Amino acid sequence: MLNLILHGEGAPGRPLLIAHGLFGSARNWGVIARRLSDSRPVLAVDMRNHGDSPWTAAHDYPEMAADLADVIATHGGPVDVLGHSMGGKAAMWLALTRPDLVARLVVADIAPVAYGHSQNHLIEAMQALPLAQIATRAEADSLLAARVSDPGVRAFLLQSLDLRAQPPGWRLNLPVLSEQMARIIGWPETEGMPGFQGPTLFLTGALSDYVGAEHRPLIRQLFPRARHASLPGAGHWLHAEKPREFEQAVQVFLDHA
Repeated sequence: MLNLILHGEGAPGRPLLIAHGLFGSARNWGVIARRLSDSRPVLAVDMRNHGDSPWTAAHDYPEMAADLADVIATHGGPVDVLGHSMGGKAAMWLALTRPDLVARLVVADIAPVAYGHSQNHLIEAMQALPLAQIATRAEADSLLAARVSDPGVRAFLLQSLDLRAQPPGWRLNLPVLSEQMARIIGWPETEGMPGFQGPTLFLTGALSDYVGAEHRPLIRQLFPRARHASLPGAGHWLHAEKPREFEQAVQVFLDHA
């Protein structure tokens, strides 16, 4: 079972399940989850091979969707589901294959397609850090800067570095994530698959190129009730770059869909 953090236990609304993206964790979504939990329980999970969830050899979307299905079943489903990037693909696959478990779906800055941008360069940068010689996060950031120039990306990655562990290590199964990268940036075959008929919001960053006009026909086919919204000034990590605007868009959708 996936590790999860529950916010708003006992709140009256339908539960919302949050599935983070590659290299993320439930803790990354803490502030947003707490704010959304004013009117509903919010379950933020660590995806497999991330955080405190089990490490496994397989890391594909049918497996990740099955993990989410297990969490939902334990909490009595159906639930609303919000997924970002890798978590968005897992959420889409869950909705397509187990629509009985998903009431409404929010997909954050990802499309139901295969992409060509491997993230293995970030894995290599993390694996190259001499963790036994690092005492502080600032030292780790300084060393990581040699391979990862964007300070925001470094700060995001370093949230998964556990310097208190003996020995220090990443709360990410980096070898498996590297080995399974083709599946992570890929997408399973959907030819002939019935679409998800529930309300769906595709929420994107205006500065991101992950979801383009060329993806709209397939989105319409698989998610015929899809709505689209874009956050000005936000890129792929739209929930981190524009958190209040992101929360508002999600809240409005969940309140009125």
